[in-house]
Amino acid sequence: MTSLLGGVFLGWSLGANDAANVFGTAVSSRMVKFWTAAILASAFVLAGALLGGQSGIETLRGLTHFTSNQAIIASIAAACTVTIMTLLGLPVSTSQAVVGAILGVGILNRQLNFAGLGKVVVCWVGTPVGGMVLAIIVYKLLAAVANSMNLNIFQSDILLRLCLIIAGSYGAYALGANNVANVTAVFVGAGMLSASAAALIGGLSIGLGILTFSKKVMETIGQKLVKLDPFSALAVVLAQAITVHIYALVGVPVSTSQAVIGAVLGVGIMKGVNTIQRRTLVHILLAWFLTPFVASVFALSLDFATHLRYIPG
Repeated sequence: MTSLLGGVFLGWSLGANDAANVFGTAVSSRMVKFWTAAILASAFVLAGALLGGQSGIETLRGLTHFTSNQAIIASIAAACTVTIMTLLGLPVSTSQAVVGAILGVGILNRQLNFAGLGKVVVCWVGTPVGGMVLAIIVYKLLAAVANSMNLNIFQSDILLRLCLIIAGSYGAYALGANNVANVTAVFVGAGMLSASAAALIGGLSIGLGILTFSKKVMETIGQKLVKLDPFSALAVVLAQAITVHIYALVGVPVSTSQAVIGAVLGVGIMKGVNTIQRRTLVHILLAWFLTPFVASVFALSLDFATHLRYIPG
């Protein structure tokens, strides 16, 4: 069980950080209480992992062959990369960190599924674009429905709270279905876990991160990442959830943060406001290139370190 700790830690950190992408704005704006959001998010993350997570697990496990030692190295390398990129203030993608670590293992094995890797990279590029396009569509549809209902302020507030809860729960389901592969797919590839056991352990570890350490992230990062009114935030969360869920069905783990950024840009286009600073875009692009590279270097370095032998003089 101790050999799985790297994956569990990765899942915990993923849950602690990425919960803000589905409930951050609702919690930081006081539209939804934290514990309501945390309990719903952890429950739906687990449901998503169990019901929809196996496609992504199969994709990542098929990128290269793993030994049990290489699975541990890959999970630790990804976890270290996520930690360092977070400390540097760069928008981290757990998916890119994991794939980068797997790429490092593939280099060691001299065996890599380039077709599978190409599919993953194409989906990475498509994530923010998909989020942006869907946000424009969702925003227009929600605005049309809201205008046709002719509700008073009190009724609108109740309906908006309910919609944020439903959208957040769906977003959590999509997060679990899409990102559980990042946590435990390498252990399936090494024959240490079955796909169903990997989905269970991964879903539980992500949920644990949400319950134990996501409060501050939801209350602060959610507001910093998405400086939008609750209605616009609803469009962003829905667009992000649909985008991530589509890629879960395709079987490719992607970044919820990148889907959110694309969705924010889409809403910004609709509202005619500058939602993303140029400096932020530079940081995002830098993180996209650095994350898989750093994870690969970590994996190669860790493998080198584990094969060092002391020779007495």
